[in-house]
Amino acid sequence: MSELPEETGDERVDAIVSSLGRLDELPVGAHVAVFDEAFSELEATLAAVEAGEAAQVPGVAGEPAPGER
Repeated sequence: MSELPEETGDERVDAIVSSLGRLDELPVGAHVAVFDEAFSELEATLAAVEAGEAAQVPGVAGEPAPGER
């Protein structure tokens, strides 16, 4: 397998990426399940980040827009 980055700058993403290191120990037929799991976890992490950012933007996620206060 190719080299994985040491750090991405986000601990959650780093943990997901490091879980791909177990691919070397698994038969190739099991790799799809590992990639699917990592993909799902990355999607969930991104959604959480986007939700957190949206909560900080006025007018998004229930925050009043300027002038509506």
